[in-house]
Amino acid sequence: MRGVREYHSLDEVQRRLAGRLDRAHMTGLFDRLDWYAALHAHCMADTPLRILKATEDGREAWLFLTAPSPRQVSALANWYSFAWAPVFIGDPDPAMQQRLLESIARHLLATSAQIDLYPLEDSAPMMQALRRAGWFAVRRAMGGRHLLPVAGRSFADYWASRPGKLRSLVKRKGRSSPFTLSIARRLTDDLWRDYVDVHDRSWKEAEPGLDFLHDLAERESAAGTLRLGFAQLDGRAVATQLWTVDHGVALIHKLSHDAAHDRASPGTLLSHAMFERAIDGDHVRLIDYGTGDNGYKTDWMEQRIPLYRIDAFNPRFASAWLPAARTAISALVG
Repeated sequence: MRGVREYHSLDEVQRRLAGRLDRAHMTGLFDRLDWYAALHAHCMADTPLRILKATEDGREAWLFLTAPSPRQVSALANWYSFAWAPVFIGDPDPAMQQRLLESIARHLLATSAQIDLYPLEDSAPMMQALRRAGWFAVRRAMGGRHLLPVAGRSFADYWASRPGKLRSLVKRKGRSSPFTLSIARRLTDDLWRDYVDVHDRSWKEAEPGLDFLHDLAERESAAGTLRLGFAQLDGRAVATQLWTVDHGVALIHKLSHDAAHDRASPGTLLSHAMFERAIDGDHVRLIDYGTGDNGYKTDWMEQRIPLYRIDAFNPRFASAWLPAARTAISALVG
């Protein structure tokens, strides 16, 4: 039996899923229902949801989407999302996955004029599904993720392969460092105050997502997967990093530092300690620096994978024709 259902409430989705997208069943943070729920609650609570489920023979595909305007749908994702993708339940094979996605794409064709999806790592299945359903879909590469496959190395082996300039900097600054480095696995009120204190001295404008990060830190602390690092000077934090380590994968979510101490490189020294803990202490198989092509990431990481954005336009709506033409031209010229 096949069918597509649409939901507009995460509470209803939670009831329908009955824990099947919880931590116990999903190894990836960005596939879990609590990730989507926190992202929507703290970062886009005023944006309506459109969550779609396609079913075939007991297997399911879920797309977590928002509706920023009446005939537009977007991925439920933002700058905190390392990736967005359809979530499958029941281990459907690739052919069934494709049928499930095409069912959702046809469902959306009846009511929506535009779709935008980002960040996608494997964009081919969604592109194929949208085009087969009748959408005009354009794919563009937009940035990438920076990864470090540890491949069984010790931290010493990994560090020996880093650029000489980085190794020299850490050796020189670490020799006379005034900073105390620490890595916490459990969140406390005092640690979060220190985190916010550093954050407030790091950015010109307040970040709108601090409540989301606090929610993430609390949730991962309870699960034992939080790694919250600090560099302190005279008892006051001057640099901090928020990581999670789960199922052998370390995710680097957020870095903050007080620019007044840049010359002493507390952030770099803290990174050195965080990487060492992840590799030798947690024995991770992969470290993921997330999205963004910041130059410093290449000193620490060894692979870059491209991320894609899909823009799809419904030819039944005249209002989509001009945006479709503009997007196609933009994709052609790079």
